[in-house]
Amino acid sequence: MSLTHAGIAPDRTAGAEPLAAPQPADPAGVAGPLKDLLVLDLSRILSGPFATMTLADLGADVIKIEQPGQGDDTRQWGPPFQGEEAAYFLSVNRNKRSLAVDLKSPEGLAAVRRLALKADVLVENFRPGTAARLGLGYEELSRDNPGLVYASISGYGQTGPDALRPGYDAIAQARSGIMSVTGEPDGPPVRVGVSSADLVAGMWATIGVLAALHEKQRTGTGQWVDISLLDGSVSWLTYVSSGYFASGEVPKRYGSAHPTIAPYQAFPTSDGFVMVAVGNDGLWRRFAAALGDEGLAADPDYATNPSRVAHRDTLIPRIESVLRTRSAEDWVRILDDAGVPVGPIHTVDQALADPQVRARGMVAELDHPTAGPMKVVGCPVRLTRTPASVRTAPPLLGQHTDEVLASLGLDESSIAGLRRVGAVQ
Repeated sequence: MSLTHAGIAPDRTAGAEPLAAPQPADPAGVAGPLKDLLVLDLSRILSGPFATMTLADLGADVIKIEQPGQGDDTRQWGPPFQGEEAAYFLSVNRNKRSLAVDLKSPEGLAAVRRLALKADVLVENFRPGTAARLGLGYEELSRDNPGLVYASISGYGQTGPDALRPGYDAIAQARSGIMSVTGEPDGPPVRVGVSSADLVAGMWATIGVLAALHEKQRTGTGQWVDISLLDGSVSWLTYVSSGYFASGEVPKRYGSAHPTIAPYQAFPTSDGFVMVAVGNDGLWRRFAAALGDEGLAADPDYATNPSRVAHRDTLIPRIESVLRTRSAEDWVRILDDAGVPVGPIHTVDQALADPQVRARGMVAELDHPTAGPMKVVGCPVRLTRTPASVRTAPPLLGQHTDEVLASLGLDESSIAGLRRVGAVQ
């Protein structure tokens, strides 16, 4: 489960063998398109760290602020662990530097404020109002740093009747309608298998930050980017909501099937499942021919997509009866040869070993200072001149405290004094 942070301190296989070696991490010297940006990351858990990791992959210098002694909540979210590091934390915190500082300490808060006045971007996912009470809100910081792009991620946004409620991924999935259209028709609503509300909020935050930075090039002034888990998930309704607006009919669950295209779903074979996507009438004719069922192609009930959708109750059983006669591997080969979109339904281990996934560099390897060699999912953004890169392992708690404070002009004696009073780790 994933949540947006609601305060200063946290509330307390078997499968396919890899088909290709992981891609090595790109060298630390790679200059991404955001190489000149300093990002102050006050977020934790998933939504904010996913956004700041994306900015870091694109070259930004991301300084992650963590509570001394414990750090980001997800450092304890295990098992599984790699060495003493939680796999959850490792998944979204690469390419960052960790500054362990107590925001309840006047000295620690002062150091973070100094960083904020140097930063180009700040990302936080406290409950609305918390950052302002600390003196780290947008209004306070933008007075002295007018160019600051300040991104807030929360459950429900900075305005509205529910703004102060804590935000949870699963609740956003439920309230947004996403769960109501996920699952089998005769089953209960189902949560998406990954924390989609958190992840989409992180993606929208990244987009908002980049848009604000572009606008800043014209005006020299930053702005506040207000992102909510609920808004982001509602935005994903797209054609589902459009169908409701057009017809007044409340969308239903279709399992793996599509509400307005048929056949477009998972089908059982003799030994597993395949996903078939017949998106137009030309593909339908190829599909019917590949199945070897002449009656399907000739039947007027199935000649057009609207007819196939209207008669899916008779169409799907006919297709299933044919596909059950061969293996999944056979049908992938046959339908591929016919030019029909088809794919195996991979388990996670199989997906990460897929030759196409490996060829695209979507599995990279890093060397962690205590956990040793570790694999991470790569960055999907492909840029020809200034590529994204996986450079450094997720940091140890407070690993970069000294170097970050030194960049603010503090000498060794001053840093040691901060450590003595517990302001930093």
